[in-house]
Amino acid sequence: MWLYSSRHTETRGFWPGSGPIQAPAFHAYTLPTPAGLERARIRPRSAFWSPELSQHILLYEDVRQAEAPDDVLLGFLHSTYEAGATLAHWDRAALERGI
Repeated sequence: MWLYSSRHTETRGFWPGSGPIQAPAFHAYTLPTPAGLERARIRPRSAFWSPELSQHILLYEDVRQAEAPDDVLLGFLHSTYEAGATLAHWDRAALERGI
């Protein structure tokens, strides 16, 4: 069995709600957390940084009530990736080739 591990990772997902975030939400984090990630401009404006979880949060209700929910969620996913990858100084050209 092969086990792969990297020094760097980005994750996006759905949180059903518990602990410091008591509502369903989408989340995004980058590890190790690059300096300044908590201050990055993330779309949409309703998304926020959770200091307890060290990740960006977008409440499901904000997506559900949006005029264009797909665009809102994609904006969150793209902007959190861009912020994490840029601040962590990843070689985006190598990572994103063929996308």
